[in-house]
Amino acid sequence: MDLKIKDRVALITGATDGIGFATAKILAEEGCKLVLSDLRIDELKEQVKELPAEVICVEADVTKQAAVDAMAKAGRDKFGSIDIVIHTAGVTGAKGDPLEVSDEDYVEAWEIDFMSAVRLARATFPGMREKGWGRFVCITSENTVQPYWEEATYNTAKAALSAFVKNLSYKEAEYGILCNTVAPAFIETDMTDGMMRQRAEKLGVSFEEAVKSFLEEERPGIVQKRRGQPDEVAAAIALIVSERGSFINGSNMRVDGGSVQAVQN
Repeated sequence: MDLKIKDRVALITGATDGIGFATAKILAEEGCKLVLSDLRIDELKEQVKELPAEVICVEADVTKQAAVDAMAKAGRDKFGSIDIVIHTAGVTGAKGDPLEVSDEDYVEAWEIDFMSAVRLARATFPGMREKGWGRFVCITSENTVQPYWEEATYNTAKAALSAFVKNLSYKEAEYGILCNTVAPAFIETDMTDGMMRQRAEKLGVSFEEAVKSFLEEERPGIVQKRRGQPDEVAAAIALIVSERGSFINGSNMRVDGGSVQAVQN
C-alpha cells in the first residue's frame, strides 16, 4: 500500500537501532528523506548505508534545546522542511522503590523521556504550521496505563508525555499537524535485552529461560508468548505519519501483543 508520503522529510530520534532504525527503513522504502539523530553517531552513520534514501545524520543531545534546534535546522537546510517527527529516543531510568530513588533519577527520566518531546515540538512545529501539514509521533509505553511498581521514574515521565501529545493534538490539527503516541510493550531491543540479561543473572537461568519466565509471570496478556519486533512497531508508526492516517489524531496506538489488560486507552 502506498502511504503517499514520498519526498516527505522525516526526523527520527534514537535512530541507530531498535524501533527508530526500523522506522527509518520503512519510511526510506516509502520514499521519505530522512534526518536521523542519535548520540551514537558513528554507529548511526554505518547503519544508514543500507537505507535507500537521502539521509543526513545529526548528533544531538535532546536534553538541550539548542542541540534540538540545530538538528531541526540541519534538516531544513538540507531538505527545505521537516514534515514528520518521530521521537523514539528515551531511557528506562532508575528502578526501585519509588520513594527511595533519588531526585536526580526522576529528573533524568523527565529530561530525556518527557522534556525532549517539548523541545522537539518547539523546534519543528513553526515550520509545519507554515506548510499546513505535519505529523508528530512519540513513543510512550504500556507503562502509561499499566505502571509497574519499581519503574516510577519511567512511568511518570511517559505518562506525562502521553498527556502532552494529547494536549498538542487539540490545537495543532488546525494547522494540519496530527499528534499521536505509539505504546509498545516488551519489544526485542537493546533495552529489553539488558532487562533480560539482568533477570537471567539474578535467577541463574539462561537468557531464553529468563524471557520465557518473564512472559509467564509478568506479562500474561501477551498470549503469543514472545517479544515484539521493532518492525512491528515501525509499521504502526508509518501508518500514523502517512497520508493514509489523515484522520488519526490524539490517539495512543498500542503495539503490545495484548500486554495491557484493559479497555481504556
